[in-house]
Amino acid sequence: MTAALHFVDVPSSAISEASAGDDPKALLRARYRTEGQPEPAHWNEVIGQILAHRSVRSYKPDPLPEGTIETLVAAGQSAASSSNLQTWSVVAVSDPARKARLAEVTGNQKHILQAPTLLVFLADLNRLDALGAARDHAVDALDYLETLFVAIIDAALAAQNAVLAAESLGLGTVYIGALRNDPERVAKELGLPPKVFPVFGLCLGYPAPEVVTGIKPRLSPALVLHREQYGAGYAPEPVAAYDAAIQDFQSEQRIPQVPWSRQALARVAGPQSLSGRDRMRDALTALGFALR
Repeated sequence: MTAALHFVDVPSSAISEASAGDDPKALLRARYRTEGQPEPAHWNEVIGQILAHRSVRSYKPDPLPEGTIETLVAAGQSAASSSNLQTWSVVAVSDPARKARLAEVTGNQKHILQAPTLLVFLADLNRLDALGAARDHAVDALDYLETLFVAIIDAALAAQNAVLAAESLGLGTVYIGALRNDPERVAKELGLPPKVFPVFGLCLGYPAPEVVTGIKPRLSPALVLHREQYGAGYAPEPVAAYDAAIQDFQSEQRIPQVPWSRQALARVAGPQSLSGRDRMRDALTALGFALR
């Protein structure tokens, strides 16, 4: 039987600064900023680490210890892979000049320059294409959209495993979806062969201690969790509550306060809001994907 959580009053700035070692109540409050979340029936360090996730955009210049990237790749390869096709790869970029050129694609996001390493996760169908050619075996299914879905999902699952492993080692990360602003330029920079697509980047390094990064609140489970069949994906009350919570977080982080609802709708208003990614089908075709 579960019971409602009853949180003690704490300074708002301390809410989002909860860490993996804090108790479930503190972490759930940081993630949702509401009372009444069900008391967890089970809890462990892994769940605490997951709930304590936050994006890090300020890094120390310290290089990663030897073997760190290999360890994170092993964590990534331990994620599920559809039919064990393993249709993903990753390029580790540490050269400052190359990172700077990649940062240009993203609108010059400074954390790409600060982080000692940028991992670029790839949907990789080239490996199977080359295997088929070497064995004189048909690989026509590589040309179908479903197989590209498989590769993108594989890359995302692997990356999230790598993120959790990195955070357990005291490293910080932030995803860089803006590499998709110009996939062809990224492919050229990284020397990608046909049928390989840069899904996103991942900054990796030790967080700068002078910059306090908080846990960003998420939508209420009332909007996300459905049982048996889909219920209400939108309701005004929880969205309004979330708008208030995200602005509280933004205030704590000293960044402009913008309601989630306004920001999200602006992001999907039209092709002009996609930062060049409205031409994704053309980019995929240029990179060798048939998309049947």
